[in-house]
Amino acid sequence: MKNNRKKRNSSRKKSRRISPFRLIIPVAVLIVIVFAAVTIYRVSNVPTVTGDGIDYSIRGVDVSAYQGEVDWETIADQNMAFAFIKATEGSDHVDEYFQTNWKEAHKTDLRVGAYHFMSFDTSGEEQAQNFIETVEKERGMLPPVIDLELYGEYVDALPDAETVWGILDPLMEALEDHYGQKPIIYTTNHLYNIFITERYDNDIWIADPEMKQPLDDGNTWTFCQYDIEGELEGYRGPVEHIDLNVYRGTKLTWVFY
Repeated sequence: MKNNRKKRNSSRKKSRRISPFRLIIPVAVLIVIVFAAVTIYRVSNVPTVTGDGIDYSIRGVDVSAYQGEVDWETIADQNMAFAFIKATEGSDHVDEYFQTNWKEAHKTDLRVGAYHFMSFDTSGEEQAQNFIETVEKERGMLPPVIDLELYGEYVDALPDAETVWGILDPLMEALEDHYGQKPIIYTTNHLYNIFITERYDNDIWIADPEMKQPLDDGNTWTFCQYDIEGELEGYRGPVEHIDLNVYRGTKLTWVFY
């Protein structure tokens, strides 16, 4: 009798134990609810600009020393969602306002990224090192940008493709290895068709006031610089204009970009 009672008591104790697998579902549901709530909150707080006839409501700026001192709170308050800030050029030039702009812009709700103006006169490895030594990794920063455009003597004497690729390839590889993000390529439609199409699958930031979509090869751009003579409040420099840009996606895709 005693043995039977012990067996019954033992079986009752065992039956009261909760399997850890029974906890998985409610915990998973809670995680999903929290994730959804955070996502909804973030999406609802993405600033947008509407009512001006432009189809893309998520807007941003890009700046360099030409904009001088920038009041980033004022820029953000004009419903700007992002900013690309010039950091470096070539293998040794650093924009004089970069560190201040980088620090102050990160104090706002703006998504912030840095860009490098690519030179055709020095190696991609040297240029990558200049950028990496200048731009610290920041949580939530936008991918690094390589600005591919013509300048100086190259406006009239286009560099050959092998020269451009010989610089651009190692530059992109080094930046991606360091930041863990594939760089964005900023360029014009003309240079895209010559140097980028069918060779690179990076996100494209195109300079095009017409905001033509898609690109000539059927691919789509992610960002577009549509106005190089924009005007906002909040900066004081040697030029009176500021570059204005759009992001192609939705508020939801922006949150996860």
